[in-house]
This record gives sequence, C-alpha cells and structure tokens, in this order.
Amino acid sequence: MATVELRFSALPEHVRTARLVAAAVARRAGVDEAVLDEVRLAVGEACTRAVGLHQTVGISAPVKVLLIEEEKQFSIEVGDEAPHAVSGERASGAGPGDADGEADEDEMGLAVISGLVDDVEVSAGEHGGLIKMTWPTTPPPTILV
Repeated sequence: MATVELRFSALPEHVRTARLVAAAVARRAGVDEAVLDEVRLAVGEACTRAVGLHQTVGISAPVKVLLIEEEKQFSIEVGDEAPHAVSGERASGAGPGDADGEADEDEMGLAVISGLVDDVEVSAGEHGGLIKMTWPTTPPPTILV
C-alpha cells in the first residue's frame, strides 16, 4: 500500500495544486482515464470545503489530503480540523442566519461530491471532519514475450 500525504495552508489558491497532485497520483495508481476528471472535481470540492471551514472558524492548521493506493482501489481522504456540530447541534458563535447559510453550502458541497463519487464516506466531530472517496483501479496490462 502506497500513501502520499499532502498538507497545505487553508488558502483557496492551494486547492488547484491539490487537484493536480490527486489526478497525477490517481493516474499512476491505475484509475481509469475516463474517471480522472471526476477525481479532480471531487478533490477540488472536498478541499474547497475544508479550506472554507478552516477560514470560517479561524484555524491556522493545514488541510490534510491522503492519497492511498491499495490493491484494486485508490482512495483520497481530505481532512479538516474544524469543529463540527454533533447530533444536530448548531455551531456556536454564529448568528442565526450564518449557521443556516454555512450548513446549506456544506450540504451542497457534499451533494456535489456524492454525485461525482460512488463510494464516499463522511465523518465529522468536534475535532474535525474527514471525507474519504474511493475509486476502483485496473492493474497494468501484462506483456507476454
């Protein structure tokens, strides 16, 4: 199992780099060429979400992206360190309209990711959140001599 770890400052301009790295590693791992645009878009959406959460809460910690190559699958995990409301709680410190607007934007981002990736797991808690996306890979062709 090969893993590439990418950490970047929670700034929008770094999301493009994360997308490019993810696509390059996915290609090398054997993700089908027809799916690479979906990988780029999904990673961009997940990283943009994490950057937004960090900036909203004022967290200076980097966004963490793990690119994991396993047998027959390739996974990308995008993690943030923003506290998430647990079991229906609202974010503290936000005005009544602010929390609703952020929740709507968050739900829209997750809906886009779910539309792009068949295998998505989202977890969140008071110490941060994680989006794990997985795609199948195809082994390289065998060359017979």
